[in-house]
Amino acid sequence: MACLACLLALAFVAAEAQQMQSNISQGSSLTPTTNSTWLSRSGLYAFGFYRQGNGYAVGIFLAGIPEETVVWTANRDDPPFSNNATLRFTGDGLALPTAEGQNYLVKPSSTPSYASMLDSGNFVLYNSSREIVWQSFDHPTDTLLPGQRLLSGNELFSAKSEADHSTGIFRLKMQNDGNLVQYPVDTPDTRPYAFYSSSTSGAGENVTLNFGADGHLYLLNRNGTNIRNITEGGLPTDEGKLYLMRIDVGGIFRLYSHDLKKNANWSVQWESSNDKCDPKGLCGLNSYCVSIDLQPDCRCLPRFEYVNQGNQTSGCERNFVADACKNRNENFTYTMEELESTTWEDVSYMNLRLSDRNDCIQGCLEDCNCEAALFDGTNCRKQRLPLRYGRRDTGTSDRALIKVGVPRKPDTDPRIVQPGNKKKGRTGILIIGLSFTAFGSILLLISVIVWWKHNVWAYKRMSAVNGDLELNEGVALRRYAYEELEEMTNNFKEELGRGASSTVYKGLILGTQKPVAVKRLEKVAAEGETEFQTEIRVIGRTHHKNLVRLLGYCLDGAKKLLVYEYMSNGSLADVLFTRERQPFWEERMGIARNIARGFLYLHEECDAQIIHCDIKPQNILLDEFMCPKISDFGLAKLLKADQTRTTTGIRGTKGYVAPEWHRKMPITVKADVYSFGIVLLEIICCRRNVDWSLPEEEAILDELAYNNYHTSR
Repeated sequence: MACLACLLALAFVAAEAQQMQSNISQGSSLTPTTNSTWLSRSGLYAFGFYRQGNGYAVGIFLAGIPEETVVWTANRDDPPFSNNATLRFTGDGLALPTAEGQNYLVKPSSTPSYASMLDSGNFVLYNSSREIVWQSFDHPTDTLLPGQRLLSGNELFSAKSEADHSTGIFRLKMQNDGNLVQYPVDTPDTRPYAFYSSSTSGAGENVTLNFGADGHLYLLNRNGTNIRNITEGGLPTDEGKLYLMRIDVGGIFRLYSHDLKKNANWSVQWESSNDKCDPKGLCGLNSYCVSIDLQPDCRCLPRFEYVNQGNQTSGCERNFVADACKNRNENFTYTMEELESTTWEDVSYMNLRLSDRNDCIQGCLEDCNCEAALFDGTNCRKQRLPLRYGRRDTGTSDRALIKVGVPRKPDTDPRIVQPGNKKKGRTGILIIGLSFTAFGSILLLISVIVWWKHNVWAYKRMSAVNGDLELNEGVALRRYAYEELEEMTNNFKEELGRGASSTVYKGLILGTQKPVAVKRLEKVAAEGETEFQTEIRVIGRTHHKNLVRLLGYCLDGAKKLLVYEYMSNGSLADVLFTRERQPFWEERMGIARNIARGFLYLHEECDAQIIHCDIKPQNILLDEFMCPKISDFGLAKLLKADQTRTTTGIRGTKGYVAPEWHRKMPITVKADVYSFGIVLLEIICCRRNVDWSLPEEEAILDELAYNNYHTSR
């Protein structure tokens, strides 16, 4: 009986020793509920299943301490696995069989023979020659361990939360220029988005972040020379101490230590910042970070509420209706509320040189596009929502002025200027009255054109506030890298349209998957350069619901590209001249009225008067609601404050060009009025201006309209 007890004890010890063995052979498997991990030799680290949410994830974690600490996760953005999942070690790697096939969590470069969970925390696959064919140290997630490196071009991404190890909202990148930088996710690697830097830009290629056993974090260049100490190191290196470096959920990366002998908790040895509001994007859109007792607190803009009360990174949204400005609701008005000592990302669409806060407030109230203004005492930068990267900064005098909506009291003074309701003595364009038969409409149209050409100068000019335009002055546009646009357009795969000097492609903004239109200019000579700069200078600072919005640009040597909002219904030509898509009469008249509003803005309401010079149905785009927007300003002319006309070479498209172009006369906004008149005829008749498939007397639409008008008098 005693011998039997000895045999049982020996069997137990042998089984335990086998469990502690780090070598794993092909054919081995793990399940979440039984035989769930492969341990390192000391039992400190484990590879296998761990609890996440309502299921399980696969990764590496510290099993030798009471506080489970995950240091690496496989396919971290996959949904959790169920409790009947089975992870198998095959000749192709580590895979979970699914109904669709094998889901590989580890895919080595060649056939593995066995694997090991090392005491360093590195999980390694070897071939039959004991060569490493895959190791977790080469694929870090949010954590580095001693002996591990972050290679040039690689990144660490924070976890979503302490309990969810999927990808979060911050990243730490070892850039190819030698600089170690922190950014929010889904942002370009440029200075405006950085919130930590090692200040080693220009140190050369192949710089790596290294982690020593004594807690030393340092940068080595390609020659092995130390170019920067991130931490000083020199911490105890005995077996009783653990170290790890992590980019935390809150965006700050820290060096932690853990004393195994004292069974203590993790303690911070070093951190990239002691201000927890430093990480940009910690608070969501339309909210800002305030530090209270060294803890970050996210607060909404005035009259805004959290999108999700339980998640501060979800951002905030208005608690009032936002369209009263454009609808001129007499029972509703706007006022401005102020946030002092706050900083925000500056994506202003207009910069006014103002030193008076009240002038800045009035300028925003009178502009329906302005939803907030950033005022620093000398500049009033008009912004659209959402605002982001907001934080309280007591060291700045900058203030944010937020437009908020309030119901109008019955006794409100009617003399207060309402946004979008400037009294300019306009007489209108009379398009609203175009609801007669086609022939009668043509007669009225000709009268309207003649009337407008003689009376357009009766409108009052708005005073220019920004002086002469320069390419970058007053223009707040995102500058894209060419590689970004290649990725956004899937290498310029889907073509939306083609012109004489450019091609337009569909793209998706990285991260949000919001569609955009990317125009690539084909001309790289002086003509193409002029069109590129003109487009940015004109549309980059004009904002109206009937003008296509320019979102950004790329200027990379000969590569010149422009990024616009996406217009899902194509051009007016696509709709008007395709029989199956032709709008009804009322819808066509609505399109005509909205185009006219766009021209009224260009000619009379902009800081600088703009002549488009190339009006045609192909340059009028339609959004998802069939609202028309004027586009393609590459040939446009800007007039200075003291100009009413300009002399230039002939511009535009045959059939739409006003007679004064051919007579070399000075050009005014009347040139656009003529082109618009031709487009109106096409809208009314649903046919092209020139159609040689028709009898000769009907082929040219404006001549046909004039002859009908003349004979009816």
